[in-house]
Amino acid sequence: MVASMSSSTHHKTPRSGPTGRTGRPRSVEADAAILEATRASLVELGWSKLTMGDVAARAGVAKTTLYRRWASKNELVVDAVAVLFDALELPDRGSLAADVEGVVLQFAELLQLPETKTALMGVVAESTRDEALRDRIRSAIVDRQKRLVLQGRERAQARGELPYEDDPDTAARNTDLIFDVVAGAVVHRALVSAEPVDAEWARRFTVLLVSGLGSLST
Repeated sequence: MVASMSSSTHHKTPRSGPTGRTGRPRSVEADAAILEATRASLVELGWSKLTMGDVAARAGVAKTTLYRRWASKNELVVDAVAVLFDALELPDRGSLAADVEGVVLQFAELLQLPETKTALMGVVAESTRDEALRDRIRSAIVDRQKRLVLQGRERAQARGELPYEDDPDTAARNTDLIFDVVAGAVVHRALVSAEPVDAEWARRFTVLLVSGLGSLST
């Protein structure tokens, strides 16, 4: 959420792009070039100095092309980073605890990428006064990554490690809570506290998550 992030991550195209616009068909190649140029600009210039013009020049497209796809820099940056989060995977490591540890370490590695760190801190700050941006972060990153929780719980249920839930509403609330706990803890540790998310921290966090406070002495 230990698989490493490969350099090919930067070249993946998003699962879903901006919606609600009409006109000629989108070019997948142009979208990929624009999103990659956005990440490169974040690394070189940082959030405050990144401009739509710079991204267009790096991607080799006209600014009008950019604005047909993304109405603002905020939208563009969220979608550029969402591609990186889409690369997170949950391979079967044989147990719920091992799966959790693995995805925590993978997620922490992603957060150490300069473009991820810069973009997240920037868009989260902006979203405190921009409801539309908060909605875009939720739909492009948060909701899409809840797939990892769903996959991990289904696998653990099949192994007999977790009970099945008959009520869909309860299952949905539990999915949200698990995601919030894992993502919140790792983001706070890696980006707010700037402390390492290493194998030992991931192990102890997993013990807390899976077994509760009474198991933390192990």
